[in-house]
Amino acid sequence: MAQERTSSRKSEASEEQAKPLRHGYTTGSCATAAAQAALEALIRQECVRESRIRLPIGEEVTFEIVRCEYEAHRASAEVIKDGGDDPDATHGARIISEVQWTDGEGVEIDGGIGVGRVTKPGLPVDVGQAAINPVPRKMLREAIENVLNRYELVRGVKVIVSVPDGEEIAKKTLNARLGILGGISILGTRGIVVPFSTAAYKASVAQAIRVAVKGGVEHIVLSTGGRTEKYGMELYPELPEEAFVEMGDFVGFAVQQCARQGIRRITLVGMMGKFSKVAQGVMMVHSKSAPVDFGFLAQLAEAAGSPPEVIEQVLGANTAAQVGDMMQGLGNGLFFETMGASCCRELLKEAGQTPGLTIETVIISMKAELLGRSQVEA
Repeated sequence: MAQERTSSRKSEASEEQAKPLRHGYTTGSCATAAAQAALEALIRQECVRESRIRLPIGEEVTFEIVRCEYEAHRASAEVIKDGGDDPDATHGARIISEVQWTDGEGVEIDGGIGVGRVTKPGLPVDVGQAAINPVPRKMLREAIENVLNRYELVRGVKVIVSVPDGEEIAKKTLNARLGILGGISILGTRGIVVPFSTAAYKASVAQAIRVAVKGGVEHIVLSTGGRTEKYGMELYPELPEEAFVEMGDFVGFAVQQCARQGIRRITLVGMMGKFSKVAQGVMMVHSKSAPVDFGFLAQLAEAAGSPPEVIEQVLGANTAAQVGDMMQGLGNGLFFETMGASCCRELLKEAGQTPGLTIETVIISMKAELLGRSQVEA
């Protein structure tokens, strides 16, 4: 019976893993649904419980209005953000839109409590404005105009989007580094949140680089994660915070973005597993995209003068980190220099051999110890 229970659990786990991930909705969609409901409540002088909007992708979605208030000249409505199965910092956030009549015409849009303000150039919103991106602004404006047209009204409306816990949520994001202070951004180009979206992550990397360039940064430090970024910050304490960009697994994309935006010095900080792939010209280094090639690591070990018994150990290793520890223990610094130099050459190719571009790689261990540091100039 124990064997049957184990098999059953495995089967259930497999079924769970096979289920498609559930998409969610952007803060922009939530704010739009809330604004539409608030204007309905203001015009009708009664609360609505649902708000149906059209997303930029053409899909129509109904949002539940969890709270609604109205007076003679203003009304507000609240939506709880559902991020789906994406590990989104704003999942469960309260998104509130308040609308009020104005003396003029047209739709004014601003941010209230918990919506950040832009303080640095390079973002799609001008400095000084609320961090409500262009597509959500368009969605809000069109939703308000549609309601006014339906009731045949010609009036000015001001929309204020608030996120009561936005300032606290923003601490889990890179907003402060991008110059968005006081809260979160109201985002979304498609209206939906795709779980673990590659496009969204790449867009955030490109935006971070753009902000750095606009801020006058000439040397960018790319890292694969939190530990490697911390090491990079300790290595270059003189650089401003926006010079440090987490590229994740998108090594080639990040380097291309830096080169295209005029950066002429790029430092990449990473560990053995990902850099062993970069050294072979693999620029998307997720574990599922490309496994570690221990044959290649054995070739590097041989080129660095390792004896046959060590090369055999490299071929039989379980992880690239294990190989790194082995070489570190043997004091074979040439192994890391060779790998780093190979990384630099492959990265220069990825950047299109941009004249004057210098690329540096810094390889560290799982314990954040320096293993090797190499630099190549185009």
